Amino acid sequence: MNLEIKDIGFRDIQERDKTLLREIYGSTRQEELDKGTNWNDEQKRHFIDQQFSVQHEYYQKNFSDAKFYIIEKEEVPIGRLYIDFSENEPVRIIDITILPEWRNKNIGSSILNEILKKAGSNNLNVSIHVEAFNPAMNLYKRLGFRKVSETNGIYHLMEWNYNTKY
Repeated sequence: MNLEIKDIGFRDIQERDKTLLREIYGSTRQEELDKGTNWNDEQKRHFIDQQFSVQHEYYQKNFSDAKFYIIEKEEVPIGRLYIDFSENEPVRIIDITILPEWRNKNIGSSILNEILKKAGSNNLNVSIHVEAFNPAMNLYKRLGFRKVSETNGIYHLMEWNYNTKY
C-alpha cells in the first residue's frame, strides 16, 4: 500500500537516522518532562535516549513486517510513520509523529486521510494506540476513530472501521 500525498515523501528509515528518530521521539515527551519533572537537561536527555532505545528495539523486533518511514517535506525530515500493512489484516499505525514546528499544518491529517482512503478501498480497518492526553486525540475522533479498549487508563486503542462514511 503506497501512500501518495502532494509535497510529502516517505523513505525507509536507515541506521544513520537514529539521531533524527531519537529527536522525533523526544519531541513527544518534551512537554511532559518539562512540566512533570525537575530534571536538568542532561537527565532529560538520558531518559529520552533510554526510552527511545527501548521503544525502537521493541518496534523493530515485534513488528518485523511493518514499514518504518521518515516523513519528508521537500526532502526535509519532518516526522516518522511506523505502519503495518499486513495483507488482509487491519492496518496498524504503530506510530505517527510530526516534529513540533510542522504540527498544525494539516500534514498529519493528510497522511491519516490517505491511510484511511487506502484502507477503506481495501475493506480494512485501521487501529492506533493513543495516549489519553495526546493532543492528536481530537483529530483521531474527528476522522472517525473510536476507542475500543484502554490500558492502565493511559493508552487507548482506537479503531477506524472501513464501513464508516469517509
